[in-house]
Amino acid sequence: MSVPPPLILAVVIASLYAALYNLLRSGSLRDLLFYLVAAWVGFGLGQIGGLLLGMNWLMVGSLYWLEGTILSWLMLLLMSWLRMPKKEST
Repeated sequence: MSVPPPLILAVVIASLYAALYNLLRSGSLRDLLFYLVAAWVGFGLGQIGGLLLGMNWLMVGSLYWLEGTILSWLMLLLMSWLRMPKKEST
């Protein structure tokens, strides 16, 4: 069973985004695992969005690089915001 090259490229790119985000935030290994999942999901959603919208900007082969990148970073930011501890109001 072979894995399609665009899938490998998508996983590598999203993993690099997660690693960079974790490095910039000085996160732990546990945070990195969380960010990996968030980046993969975001990149996948970007692929679906690019396909459905028919946007062909900055494609790498059949990979919607721009849409995947945008949604990957948005997902990283969203998940980071959702994980922030809530301040108690008094």
